[in-house]
Amino acid sequence: AAAMVPPPARVFTELVPAQPPAPTTTAAPAGCGGPLAPSGREVHVSGSAELSARPDRARVSLRVGSRKEAAGAARSSVARRLEYIAQSARQRGVPEENMTVMEDFSRVENTYQMEAEVCIIFSNFGKMQNVCNLLTEKLGTSVTISPPHFYHTPEAIDTLRRQVCVAAVGNTRRKAQEVCQLFGQSLGKPLLIREEETKEWGGHIDCHLSNSPESLTLQERIQNATAYASCRVFAVFEIKGKENRRNKLL
Repeated sequence: AAAMVPPPARVFTELVPAQPPAPTTTAAPAGCGGPLAPSGREVHVSGSAELSARPDRARVSLRVGSRKEAAGAARSSVARRLEYIAQSARQRGVPEENMTVMEDFSRVENTYQMEAEVCIIFSNFGKMQNVCNLLTEKLGTSVTISPPHFYHTPEAIDTLRRQVCVAAVGNTRRKAQEVCQLFGQSLGKPLLIREEETKEWGGHIDCHLSNSPESLTLQERIQNATAYASCRVFAVFEIKGKENRRNKLL
């Protein structure tokens, strides 16, 4: 009988498509998003900071008035007190442009009534107290001085925002540095720094709070007007370890 010849063995091969070369990437500059260096020797950290800023301006309103049978007498009575108020403020370093005067002249029955309001903006709260104390002492009940309204200029708020961001970045870098030291490595240059979240609360920019209680002390008013800001950042730093140092020596 003819010998049975087994069929030839069937060979299976798996075709693996050639992998395209990895694209070259460059590290993104600090503060920008983008591709990171594919070295794998990186530390990814996040950090935050919180800062506060006291108000840098105070506005004080002073009101004077007079009611006389003669119009000239009413005007001159108010004018004398207005001049004394302005002179007292100027002598204590308040610039002329920080003082505004609004006048109202009317006739009431058979008399003439003259009323005036002076608004003074102070950047030095010590000088503000000195001026108000002096006017209260010298003019007595003939002048009405409103409690100071504290607020922030836009420049002060912008400064707070920058400072809290810089503080958050500094805290993040120190955190990454301590992590590297823990493993005997040294921190390299930043590859990515991204501002993740910012928050602001408290304080107010030049807007009068009509419902603020009159019984608040000066310090309580300053505290109520204090602005707060927080910032959280994410950062990626290069790790410079022993291998990098050994390569430099070679």
